[in-house]
Amino acid sequence: MPAKSLKVQLIRHTGEPEQVVALGARLCYSGKGLDSLMERIAEDEQSEFIGGVIQSGHLSVLEHAAFTFAVEGVSRMLMAQLTRHRIASFSVQSQRYVSKAKGFGYIIPPSIRALGEDAVQEYEAQMRVIQEWYVLWQERMGGKGEQANQDARFVLPGACETRLVLTMNARELLHFFSLRCCRRAQWEINSLADEMLRLAGAAAPTLFETAGPPCVRGDCGEGSRSCGQGPEVRRHIIELKRG
Repeated sequence: MPAKSLKVQLIRHTGEPEQVVALGARLCYSGKGLDSLMERIAEDEQSEFIGGVIQSGHLSVLEHAAFTFAVEGVSRMLMAQLTRHRIASFSVQSQRYVSKAKGFGYIIPPSIRALGEDAVQEYEAQMRVIQEWYVLWQERMGGKGEQANQDARFVLPGACETRLVLTMNARELLHFFSLRCCRRAQWEINSLADEMLRLAGAAAPTLFETAGPPCVRGDCGEGSRSCGQGPEVRRHIIELKRG
């Protein structure tokens, strides 16, 4: 039953995502045929054009570029937040079909780690007790298989680790980064968003040049609830995009 840490991989994305977005945008404004447009896009640098499209708010063309991430070392608590982003596809490891009888990974919040080693050991002991409860209920409901797992899992903690494959298009990623790269976001989804931005930004730097919380592009939108760390956040996001 080891503690787990976040791991994110960008496993697939639309081929030449910036060219695909540029094609969609140029098609809207040009009377030329597709062959001519595709030839121009292949030959010319599209960064300035795409930047202008994004600045103008013509974001529907960003939906042509999709990015798929493999994620592990995150808690079930995270899933409650992540699935609020409905323009996305999620494939999540099932606690019904995957037994935790031999133990489950779990996430330790930084605030508990900050309390010191004694607090961490207490937390880990609680995870072991929950593991015993899970096995007890699993055995009482048949010992194995989905019928036993599906109700025994009710005693598992929100800290229980899960794994998932996540796909979002570039437009939804911009929205996701705007909300979740903000320092006021909960720490776990904030860490996930930062890592996704680092990977997506490396794959398509022009698409995500202005990505991040509102304070990266101008004023904070949180008003009196602002974290007050705008300059630090901007430096952090710039460093993320540099890899």
